[in-house]
Amino acid sequence: DKLHGPSRLVKGWRLSGITRFSTGQPVTLVETDDNSLLGTSGAGAISLPVDTPNFTPGSLKISDPRSGQSYFDASLFSPETLGTLGTSRRRFFSGPGLNNWDIALLKDTAIKEGFNAEFRVELFNAFNHAQFQTPDGNINSASFGFVTNANPPRIMQLSLKFLF
Repeated sequence: DKLHGPSRLVKGWRLSGITRFSTGQPVTLVETDDNSLLGTSGAGAISLPVDTPNFTPGSLKISDPRSGQSYFDASLFSPETLGTLGTSRRRFFSGPGLNNWDIALLKDTAIKEGFNAEFRVELFNAFNHAQFQTPDGNINSASFGFVTNANPPRIMQLSLKFLF
């Protein structure tokens, strides 16, 4: 037998993907107890309390969310004094960044004239890298400073399509 070029097994493969690297979302610092006595517990376009905690200048000591420790040094923040607004800016540092790879592998196979099969494998978060969400910025929350959520792990789907 003579080989007449690539066989059906090695012809028709395509690889595509989307890679995304980004810095994290800003950590939104809030205080939900209305210590300012302004009575604005959900005003404005973003429906957040006006109150923010007090901030003692110092290093935030950003840590790895996998460590189980607070993402930032929460001891630098304290509730505002009754009747005053807190000294912290609302958003002045960011949460964990993203490192995501989505990959698709596709195989086109000609069955006969006018009839093709397409097999596709798609991987979202292909390398199963933990994609942490923003830490809790509510000083009145028990999880203040901690990252409590992550985006989904690797998701894979397979498909087979017949074109005629």
